Amino acid sequence: MHMPMRWEPFLAAVRERGEYSSPEEAERAIRVVLALLGAHLVGGERAELAPRLPETCALVLLNPLPAHEPLSAERFVRATGAWIDGATDETAQWDVGAVLSVVADAAGEDLMNRLLLQLPPGYDLLFGRPRPGRPLE
Repeated sequence: MHMPMRWEPFLAAVRERGEYSSPEEAERAIRVVLALLGAHLVGGERAELAPRLPETCALVLLNPLPAHEPLSAERFVRATGAWIDGATDETAQWDVGAVLSVVADAAGEDLMNRLLLQLPPGYDLLFGRPRPGRPLE
């Protein structure tokens, strides 16, 4: 049984990995990235991931922005940047990596592997979990 990660440690981990100067910056990245991620995950895996995250994060994940089509990893980063004031592709990549690597820690290996199967190629790198031996598309 996975205990949900509490908000403070989750925020602190994202803030540290993203090297944000304020908790507000980290929180904004968390909300945007999780809303986009929630739109890409379906069914049981999304429902399984939610309780492993802090409640605030779970709510964002379960009430996502509608995704009309699955975004490639690159476009996911670009979409993140579009929602964050003053973001560039580089800072958005940073935001995505900071948030998703903490999500991956909270999810655990088994669930993470199943989540990555739902997502287009390249997301393994966004989560900081490069898949060995996976051919690049």
